Amino acid sequence: MKILFAGDDWVGSNARSLADGFRRAGHEVIVVDTTPVTLPRRGSPPWLYAKASGRRAPTTVAAVHAQIDRIAAGFAPDMLFAFKAVHLDQPRLLATPASLHVHYSPDDIANPENISPEYLAHEPHWDLIVTTKRHNVAELTRRGARATLFVRSAYDPAWHHPCARRGTRRYLLGFIGVQRPDRRGLIVDLARRYGPAVAVYGPGWGRVPPLRRSEAVVRGAVYGERFSTAVASITANLVLLNSANRDTHTCRSFEIPAAGGLFVGERTDEHAALLQEGRECLLYSCDAELHEILRRCGADPALADRIAEAGYHRILGGAHSYADRAREIVDALE
Repeated sequence: MKILFAGDDWVGSNARSLADGFRRAGHEVIVVDTTPVTLPRRGSPPWLYAKASGRRAPTTVAAVHAQIDRIAAGFAPDMLFAFKAVHLDQPRLLATPASLHVHYSPDDIANPENISPEYLAHEPHWDLIVTTKRHNVAELTRRGARATLFVRSAYDPAWHHPCARRGTRRYLLGFIGVQRPDRRGLIVDLARRYGPAVAVYGPGWGRVPPLRRSEAVVRGAVYGERFSTAVASITANLVLLNSANRDTHTCRSFEIPAAGGLFVGERTDEHAALLQEGRECLLYSCDAELHEILRRCGADPALADRIAEAGYHRILGGAHSYADRAREIVDALE
């Protein structure tokens, strides 16, 4: 299949991983980078326009569409695949010459942060809507979607794999992810309790005063292979869900074990189905359980390593790469 893929193409983005997943699955793929629209550079005129209006700068949107149209004319794709393209011109996307038009949403489609009025008005016209949230399937159907498909998140073997540690320091606990209000309290409490044994990576954490005042190590975002090198220095890798997306699993549910890290996450049905609790991961439902997990990991790091290794083999043997997800999508279309 010839696929014209519209999505963010920065290193570490899930869109780039999925585009390459289609390539690994045997398809010819051309990517159009939508980052200038979705994530305009901070302080730039498009960024200021988006902040003031809540919309994306028309000139930036037009430039991306001009590239899509130019490539489509020469490439003649079988499928236009749009990765969370809610801020692009929906009629223009749907008019792109291709037999199939597929939209992929990695986030909750009921969360206003992940949709736009223009997208909602044209949602029923897509041939297929792919979602990583099981609860979205019925909601999309009620909204008039023509066809829907649930696929789980995934890992990218190019970036998520065991790495050698950089340095001798090993943290008892680590979290890699963006700062969010629903995560802030727990991370601050853990930093106060475990101090220098905690490492926190991700956007926004450096702007949390109580965290900065703690002895925890606070660093910026890590993308691509740097994610896996960060995981290598952490005994217990915390997987936190996004309540605004009503998550029951997340990308980290696959990326952490694929990178060889011990998965320590919230107890959900999807997590329980993904990895065997106590053998391939450690799950908790309350703070007391989490602290008991950390006590065990601190007392017996060799046990933590054995569980991490078992989780690694389970994920790698379970068809959870982005190429596997690409195959699921193509199989559904066929």
